[in-house]
Amino acid sequence: MTTPLMAGIAVAAAAYAGRYGIQAWQAFKARPPSMRRFYEGGFLATMTRREAALILGVRERTPTDKIKEAHRRVMVANHPDAGGSHYLASKINEAKDMLIGKTKGGGSAF
Repeated sequence: MTTPLMAGIAVAAAAYAGRYGIQAWQAFKARPPSMRRFYEGGFLATMTRREAALILGVRERTPTDKIKEAHRRVMVANHPDAGGSHYLASKINEAKDMLIGKTKGGGSAF
């Protein structure tokens, strides 16, 4: 008698868990774009500190050593020798130079 009862409870629990999982997935897919993790959009004509920080994934007032570490991490993933784009590599380098203070804006090789 208890075995069919336990089986029924297990099936009901699995159904509720599946329903909750489907609802959570639909809510995740329907979230507004502002909550997404990555910046959606192209590059500006003249790079700003905000855009440079977005490219490297740091804050605008990050210390130099953290900027260099972030630059290295992003560049390893996008280096032209590893199949990355020359254009993206130039933008990553420009972002590092902008945040470190070597340039005052605009000046991509492309």
